[in-house]
Amino acid sequence: MTPDAASRFETDWLTLPDLVEVLGEPLGRVRRLLDEYYLVGSKRDGVLKVPSVFVVDGHPLSSLRGTVFVLHDAGFSDDEAIDWLLTPEDTIGIAPIEALLAGRKSEVRRVARTLA
Repeated sequence: MTPDAASRFETDWLTLPDLVEVLGEPLGRVRRLLDEYYLVGSKRDGVLKVPSVFVVDGHPLSSLRGTVFVLHDAGFSDDEAIDWLLTPEDTIGIAPIEALLAGRKSEVRRVARTLA
C-alpha cells in the first residue's frame, strides 16, 4: 500500500444497487445523478462505485457537484477528482471531502481552482 492510500479518507464504496437503496431513487434517477455530477463514481474492481461519504442523509452532498465541475475545469478525470477529494490536502489541512462535510465549500473550491 502506498503512503497516499494509507492516509486517504476512509469510506465505503456504493454500487448502483446500493445507491438505489440508500437514495431511495429508481436506477434511472441514480444514473442521472451520476450523469449530471450530483454524484461521481469510478470503476473499482470492474464495477462503477461511488464513495459512500458523497451521500449524506440519503441525498448527494450538496457541495459536491460544483466542486466536481471546478475539478473537471482543472483537467481532472472522475477518478482523479475522487482521489483528490479523499486525499489530505496540505493547504486545507484535511481531506477536501472532510472540509466539504464541515461546510468549507468556498475554501475547497478556491484550492481546486489553483490546480489547473
